[in-house]
Amino acid sequence: MKRLFICIATLFYFLSAQAQQPVIVSPQWLHDNLNDPNLVILYTGFVIRSDFEREHIEGSRFLWPDWLAPNTPDATMNAVDAKTATKRLQELGINKNSKIILCHKSGDVTITARMFCSLEYYGLKDRVSYLNGGIEAWKKAGYAVTNKPTVYKKGNYVASVNPVLVNKDYVLNALNTGSQLVVDARLKRWYDGDATGNPRDGHITGALNIPFPDMIDSTNTIKPTTVLEKNFTTVAPDKNKEIVLYCFIGQTACVDYVVGRSLGYNMKVYDGSIQEWSRDEKLPMEKTKK
Repeated sequence: MKRLFICIATLFYFLSAQAQQPVIVSPQWLHDNLNDPNLVILYTGFVIRSDFEREHIEGSRFLWPDWLAPNTPDATMNAVDAKTATKRLQELGINKNSKIILCHKSGDVTITARMFCSLEYYGLKDRVSYLNGGIEAWKKAGYAVTNKPTVYKKGNYVASVNPVLVNKDYVLNALNTGSQLVVDARLKRWYDGDATGNPRDGHITGALNIPFPDMIDSTNTIKPTTVLEKNFTTVAPDKNKEIVLYCFIGQTACVDYVVGRSLGYNMKVYDGSIQEWSRDEKLPMEKTKK
């Protein structure tokens, strides 16, 4: 009986692992899975609707980033509430069984990564994938695009908050307890203290640095896993320790978020980032000594 229980538990674990889709997928992976009825391709980035209508992977739907992370006079790239997210996601035809693939155009890597993080924030963790290289990589691989409109029904997904986006109090607690690593995803020169136009320059006191551009090559493709592993383990060798990322506004840090998730790290993003932190004199900042 004990042996039977172990076999069943092992099978359940195996099937669960199989069901979990990859964080980063290749054009070939997407092509091989296009007939999955639960697959939803969301075309996103700094593109307008006519760009999408002109050329997209067949079956794609248009996701305008402001629907999930709008700008306001008070802050840039705010997370909407779960009720608003539910409305938006249902309008996109997202269902409780949907598997989402995010596709971008050319250099729209950072905003697409933010949409990845946003979707995980709204309860879709392990059900979102990032198409590496976007539509250009898809076409380069020899796969077809279309201008054919996509017809789909309203979805039934109900968003719930998975707190991968955190506030300044969460960051302060991480600094005070040392229970998490705080990581600056900006270029090293901004981390070191070059002028940025914000009230204060430098980095959050005690933060480490994993610059997001180191994750991407000249073709806007995320680099091979061996390179990504080195980029991360040099700074964060312990995968059991959570990483709290930040940047200027909570966008470019999401590239590190996607990469970290693909490598098996537990990741979070400080949404207010330097835009908020630098304006509060009570919050500690420092420059790299030269």
